[in-house]
Formats: sequence, C-alpha cells, structure tokens
Amino acid sequence: MTAAVAEDALKERVRKLPLWSGVVEPRRLEGGITNVNFHVVDGDAGYVVRLGDDIPVHHVMRFNEAAASRAAAAAGVSPEVIYAERGVLVVRFVEGRTLGEADLRTAEMLDRFVPLLQKVHWQVARAFRGPALTFWPFHVLRDYGRTLEEGESRHRADLPELLQITEDLEVAVGKIDLVFCHNDLLPGNILDDGDRLWLIDWDYAGFGSPLFDLANLATNCGLDRDLERHLLERYFEAPADETLYRRFSAMKCASLLRETLWSMVSEIHSTLDFDYAAYTAENRRRFERAYKAFTAL
Repeated sequence: MTAAVAEDALKERVRKLPLWSGVVEPRRLEGGITNVNFHVVDGDAGYVVRLGDDIPVHHVMRFNEAAASRAAAAAGVSPEVIYAERGVLVVRFVEGRTLGEADLRTAEMLDRFVPLLQKVHWQVARAFRGPALTFWPFHVLRDYGRTLEEGESRHRADLPELLQITEDLEVAVGKIDLVFCHNDLLPGNILDDGDRLWLIDWDYAGFGSPLFDLANLATNCGLDRDLERHLLERYFEAPADETLYRRFSAMKCASLLRETLWSMVSEIHSTLDFDYAAYTAENRRRFERAYKAFTAL
C-alpha cells in the first residue's frame, strides 16, 4: 500500500465517524510520530482527530490517553474531548500557535508555563476516572533494553553500558514525590492562543515524578543552566540548591536516554515514515553531552 493510498484510507475513516453534522474534508496535520492527526471543520466548529492504536512496546495505551485527555480538559489545561472510540480521539481545535524551542528559552515564557504544569501535576489526577498508568523512566529504559535484545537491535552491544547508567541515574534521582505527569513536554505539545497556554497529546501521561516533566521540558527546549535554575525555582517556589540540581540533572540524562532508546525501539517496530536512525543518533549525542556534564557535578 502506498503512502497516498494509506492516507486516503485514514481520511475515509475520519469522514465516517458518527459525530459529524454533514460531509467533512479532513486535512492532515504535521507532526505526530506515534499517531496521525487531522484537522476537521464541521459547521462553525473545528476539531482535531487523532488516529492511533495501542503501542505496547512504548507503553502507550489509548484508553489511558483518552482518560488523561478528559481529565486534563476537566482541569482546564487541555482542549475538550468530543468523542473517543478504539484508536480514535477527537478534541476541540484550539486557534493558536504551536510553541517552538526558542519560545521557551525565556524566563517570561517559563513563568507562563510553570503554573500550567503545576495545575497538571495537582489537579488532573483529581478529575481522572478509571485505571491509570504510571510512568517511571527507569522501568521504561529497562523494558526497552529487553525489547531491543529480543528484537536483535543493531544497538545490542551498547545495552550493558546504557543499562548500567540507567541504574546509576535512578540512584542519583533518589526518592520522589508522586504526581500526575504529562511525560512528553515537547514544545510542539504546548499551544498559545494569545491569552493562555494549552497542553495537548497525552499519549505518555501517568503518575510519576515532577522532576521528569521538568527535566523533559529542559532537554526538549535546550534550556541553559540559568534558565534551568529559574524553572526549578519557579516550580518549587524555593531556591534550587545543589542537591536538587544534581537530581534534576540525573533526570535530564534519563529523559535523553529514554528518547534515545525510544528511537532505537522504533527503528525495529514502527511502521510510520520517519527517519528513526537519524533521530537515534541525534539523541544519543545529546544524551552523551548531558551525561558528561552530570558526571562532572
């Protein structure tokens, strides 16, 4: 099946959803490397349709994504969920712009974002219904290691060293607070409608450590040390001492290593048209730089 034929089939699936008031014409949205997204206008309203099946090798379960999306909407941090069925999630379209890395490299934007993240961590769980997943990056890394061994990945020779680093980083992070986290804080998952910020795409949501969300944001946006400390002090509302900064730095390494192994696993399991080999190499380099800086602390 060609890419064009596959996309036509996906568009037809979107057209046949039972919630439209008339004929709709889905328009493919850029981005999304665990799902395919379409923008649909129905009457005067706009919607985003997310198509994606469970991805057990990445711990992505769509029942959890739908429940997290509903809870996040109820908490006022994410757009309203309009419809869900197996493999389909429809949310209200937000008119605004997607943030880029440079947008978050300012104290002013971090000051806007931190209250939203605090709201995620403490209010989404209160609105969550049904069973919920956890997201512990060190479990994910160990499981990725087993998946890569079983799949005879080209990266198998590197696994003993990377998994030993995983154990060392987990010790360095130490005890954590448990909150409800987003766990995929790419700038592309943050929207600005001009008045407020929204957080979208809850594929990896689950209970975990606030340090992972903070570290994930920092690594995805390339924050320098001054902005990292600003982020920590704004979030915790207290000075960021060296103990906290070292734990945060360990979690930054875990975030980058998780992205690296995520891409390694995707090299052998994903069917999406994406250059995972290049993505693996890029994130491996970023992880190695971060780990060198961490060991120097």
